[in-house]
Amino acid sequence: MKIIGVIPARYKSSRFEGKPLADICGKPMIWWVYQQAIKVKEFEDVYVATEDERIKVACEKLGINVIMTSDEHKTGTDRIGEVARKIKADLYVNIQGDEPMIEPETIVEAIKPFYDNEELQVSNLMTVIKDPVDVVNFTVPKVITNKDGIGIYLTRSAAPYPKGSIDYSYYKQVCVYGFTPEALDFYCNSPRGKVESIEDIEILRFIESGYKVQFIEVDSDTVAVDTPNDLEKVRKIMNEKRG
Repeated sequence: MKIIGVIPARYKSSRFEGKPLADICGKPMIWWVYQQAIKVKEFEDVYVATEDERIKVACEKLGINVIMTSDEHKTGTDRIGEVARKIKADLYVNIQGDEPMIEPETIVEAIKPFYDNEELQVSNLMTVIKDPVDVVNFTVPKVITNKDGIGIYLTRSAAPYPKGSIDYSYYKQVCVYGFTPEALDFYCNSPRGKVESIEDIEILRFIESGYKVQFIEVDSDTVAVDTPNDLEKVRKIMNEKRG
């Protein structure tokens, strides 16, 4: 099975413009994500997919594989879809460009279900929320699955509500996805669903249309950089790790 890792990197983020180039310990954030992704031995290649010349130039200077994509894409998944039309593979793994602390062993977990289930078309990761603040943080999508780990719903709200019991662990989405070419073709040629439009969580497009999205629980301490405050948090953690 030919597997490609793709890191979508958009310069014009609504909450944090230019964040792929934000400095972390002397290197742009996108460099850190790429370094983690290329450690995954299952990948034949890893590419950064961007719409911005500044990101392209930075990647080339750092020896990072980079591919230019349209600036019309609404989501990272649309960007992956364009890559899939240009580079043929059996599976595309989307590693978000704002996850500089993502662990290679965590990325691999999004690939494993495809070896066991030939009918699977979409996978996504989730991890237990350890910081109570994240439960009410709207930038952190919460994941609800059935007993088999198939996604039922994702929301920016604190859900499910613990009316009957407080014996419950909340899960947050870890933004590593596995997509077959067929799943990407569906996504790129389908309009946003009603719930996806409300929550602004792209994986909901599949769930709303009846796709079985397989969620895999991982033990991950990654911190997604959605805001400048998140960036400061990541800088502090990574500086401490470097001693």
